[in-house]
Amino acid sequence: MIPELDDFEYDVLNCLYFVESFDKIMEEVPHPANIVADVLKTLIHKKLVVAMKWNEEKQDYTRSFIYDSDNMHAYAYLATKEGLMAHNSR
Repeated sequence: MIPELDDFEYDVLNCLYFVESFDKIMEEVPHPANIVADVLKTLIHKKLVVAMKWNEEKQDYTRSFIYDSDNMHAYAYLATKEGLMAHNSR
C-alpha cells in the first residue's frame, strides 16, 4: 500500500530523487528549517527517506542506520523506492 503524503512531505520528497544535503533541501523547500527537519524525521520513520553519510573510504554516500535527529545538518537524504512511488502516485 502506498502511503498518502501531505503537502509538506510531498515538497520534501520532490527534492530527494538524488542525495541532497539538508542545506540544499532548505534552498528548494519554502518551509522553515524546523518544519523540514520534522518532515524528514517523519519520512525516515515511514521508511520513505534514508539518511546518508559521506564515506571517505568509498568516496560516496552510504546509508546511515543510526542518525542524530537533533543534528539534521550532519546528513544527506535520499528517497527510497517506496518514497518515490508515494511521490509519483500523487
